[in-house]
Amino acid sequence: MNTQVTSSSSASSSKPRGVLAVLLVGAALAPLVGGNQYLLSIAVMTLLYAYLALSWNILGGIAGQLSLGHAAYFGIGAYTSTWLFVNLGWSPWFGMWVGAALAMVAAVIVGLSCMHLRGAYFALATIATAMVLKTLVENADALLGGPRGMEVTLLRDAPLQFQHTRKEFYYVVALVFTAAALLVNRAILRSRFGYYLAAVRNDQDAALALGVPVMRYKLAAAMLSAGLTAIGGTFYAQLVLYISPDKVFGANLGVVIAVVCIIGGRGTLWGPLVGALLLLPGEELARALSGGMVGVDMMLYGLLLMLVIRWEPRGLWALWLGWRERRSSTRATDAARRAGMKEATR
Repeated sequence: MNTQVTSSSSASSSKPRGVLAVLLVGAALAPLVGGNQYLLSIAVMTLLYAYLALSWNILGGIAGQLSLGHAAYFGIGAYTSTWLFVNLGWSPWFGMWVGAALAMVAAVIVGLSCMHLRGAYFALATIATAMVLKTLVENADALLGGPRGMEVTLLRDAPLQFQHTRKEFYYVVALVFTAAALLVNRAILRSRFGYYLAAVRNDQDAALALGVPVMRYKLAAAMLSAGLTAIGGTFYAQLVLYISPDKVFGANLGVVIAVVCIIGGRGTLWGPLVGALLLLPGEELARALSGGMVGVDMMLYGLLLMLVIRWEPRGLWALWLGWRERRSSTRATDAARRAGMKEATR
């Protein structure tokens, strides 16, 4: 009887995984097959925010450090690669790594200054960092264009220069970036590094008492998270071909990145992806239904955040896992009951 119940439960657990894999592959290929440029643009931005949320998840989710200033690293990546491209002719494929390196250096500086803070104090310090960088860029007229921002030189179909006239190019790149960020998160969650970060998130004092080098691991998480976010900034600059302090250093951007991950389920593998798949298309739908009303996107984020915090603070992915676990438990109980009835009738 136990063998029957075990085999049935394992089969039922493997089935949703197969269905999920098929759905993910279908969702990834659908925008390429459809050919609708508007829907493809939404898909590109959805993948970009999924990538950014996965990057934020390393520090804000797995390590539990609530950063609301990741726009600072996003802006560093965007401005570094754009400046190198416009002034020195360097390909953004190379410039994005320079931007990532500078963002990691900035993360160390911010970390050494703010990592001793916790909770809301750390969140406010990260917002202040993004605001300071935004102000510095706005006053760098000669070097970075000041408030006017910088335009990326249009080369049209130049994949080696990170440009193309077709959205399919950016969609494939965004898909590869998101898949890479997903694999990085998966590797961290399954490694000793991830276990240490989880210990820091759950109880920093206890982790410190057990000998975990808390500051070292928090800085490592901050550097990796910042570097990946900066790469996202380069992608955005090449996608829209124009950057400004308000666009890439704005406080709203840092908050939205965090909210996408929190609503989906921070500290989990699939939560950031779920949050992006829900929020970005939902934002476009809300904007269309409201006639383009200003601020409707932030209203949507706020409403969903309140609902998630009220019903499941761990995010939508935890809600899905809880439902699936209850369903599997019910099926296992029914299978055991049926097996017991068959044994009794023999």
